[in-house]
Amino acid sequence: MSTVIKKLDAGSYQLKDQVVAINRVTKVVKGGKNLSFAALVVVGDPSAAVVGYGSGKAKEVPQAIRKGIESAKKNLMRVNLTHTSIPHTVQGKFGSGMVLLKPAPEGTGVIAGGAVRAVMTSAGIQNVLTKSIGTTNPHNVIKATFDALKQLKNRSDVAVLRGKAVEEL
Repeated sequence: MSTVIKKLDAGSYQLKDQVVAINRVTKVVKGGKNLSFAALVVVGDPSAAVVGYGSGKAKEVPQAIRKGIESAKKNLMRVNLTHTSIPHTVQGKFGSGMVLLKPAPEGTGVIAGGAVRAVMTSAGIQNVLTKSIGTTNPHNVIKATFDALKQLKNRSDVAVLRGKAVEEL
């Protein structure tokens, strides 16, 4: 069974951007040092459960952020939610980064560290428990979080796979 991922149109959502990390990079050249900035940005529409990430590089911080936002808008994805939390426990991996996401009851809030928190709030997930294991590199942590979010299944899909009614689950 192959799933076709259709591209989401960024213009149809009220996207809010959040800068996760800004890195100052210097390149040593013959004439001295060239300074540039790399920005890691997460964009999302909490009401539509849509989220994406991107990174941009430029000589100045605002241009790097703008490029990061444009890049993030190109890889938006929809997240399967149940009311205000996620449907089931899931674990995402990328490189040496591993992120564990657990559903939480109403009123718990987002229990998450920096990079994971940015993704959760941008996706509109209000109650979730998370644990980031392994690397603290924000790039790898965000990619591991997106890997976990891609693994989320909604109840109707699972019911069809098991050949049962949604009420039986």
